[in-house]
Amino acid sequence: MRSVSIIGIGETRMGRFPDRSIRDMILEAGTKAINDSGIDKKSIEAVYLGNFDGQQLCGQGHMGPLVSEVLDLGNIPTVRTEGACASGSLAFRMGLTAVMSGMYDIVLVGGVEKMTHRATDDVTEALVSAMDYELEATQGFTFPANFAMMANRYFYEYRNVKKEMAMCAVNAHRNASLNPDAQMPKEITLEKALAASPIATPLSLFDCSLVTDGAAFLVLATTEIAKKIKKHRVVEVIGSGHAGDNITLFSKKAITSFSAAKLAAKQAYNQANLKPADIDFAEVHDCFTITQIINIEDLGFAEPGYGADLVAEGGIALEGKKPINSSGGLKAKGHPIGATGLSQIFEVVTQLRGDAGQRQLKKADIGLTHNLGGTAATCVINIFRGL
Repeated sequence: MRSVSIIGIGETRMGRFPDRSIRDMILEAGTKAINDSGIDKKSIEAVYLGNFDGQQLCGQGHMGPLVSEVLDLGNIPTVRTEGACASGSLAFRMGLTAVMSGMYDIVLVGGVEKMTHRATDDVTEALVSAMDYELEATQGFTFPANFAMMANRYFYEYRNVKKEMAMCAVNAHRNASLNPDAQMPKEITLEKALAASPIATPLSLFDCSLVTDGAAFLVLATTEIAKKIKKHRVVEVIGSGHAGDNITLFSKKAITSFSAAKLAAKQAYNQANLKPADIDFAEVHDCFTITQIINIEDLGFAEPGYGADLVAEGGIALEGKKPINSSGGLKAKGHPIGATGLSQIFEVVTQLRGDAGQRQLKKADIGLTHNLGGTAATCVINIFRGL
């Protein structure tokens, strides 16, 4: 299998843009990625696009050809992937596999979502299609309710970590304040986070991620091609894992740890020949703050029940021993579902290149992305190294 690197990255700002079309966001992010790569777009051999709710919220399916048309890529093969919030990472996995296998030398991978132009009830209805609609959604389940139950169970099995959850939110907003692409680039205090309005006990407003419009694109190529271009520090993909679990919450063997994440992490670590201690920083799927604490444990950064300790001691901060979500994460940078996994990779590549400005980490040689879909029914984890 061939070595693969990321040679181009581009994204829109994340936020509420009711007047922006899907085409417009694809054009901006896709053009940025191609220009950043330094290649002629005629060199792109295939497109892989992640999108979750385009048909329900925008009436737009068949998005692969839309990308090739908008970016004037010609009659190349295109694919749209759907895996709930992991849709973008699944597109990345398909593009990665295609280049690793020798099928193509250069591919474009993207993700896009437009959500904020619709009423809250419409967005909620679209989002719950990522759970079992018949057995859960029609019974009144929503994702805040699902993850609130996980938090309550976590409190029961270990201890109440409501304060540390709020600290995750404070850290996310601090990092987002340094990110020009973030949806909510403003800091919050711990007191404000703890006093926020309840959503689904014990989750309150600042425990929940955002509804977001946005797009992110990457250009993948063989590492041999990347080294010839030499436009940026070469960023190689050294590990990738993809695993799944039951879609329903009630059928899972445990809800204070995500088996899909642990399996995907094991695959990625083994492929990269690395241990959790070798990871310099990570972008993890903080759809809710309790999820971030569980993710820290599932990735091996802390023992089960002790993820909150890493948060409390400042370990996840930009200057901490294991920086988490330097971008601001889903919590404050934004959660444009189909683009989220690629937006995470955008941040990791930016850090590995040393281009993150005020939020640049002192040590950024190996970074990891962790992207969940639905009620942790899908997980994709990728590991990157700066050469």
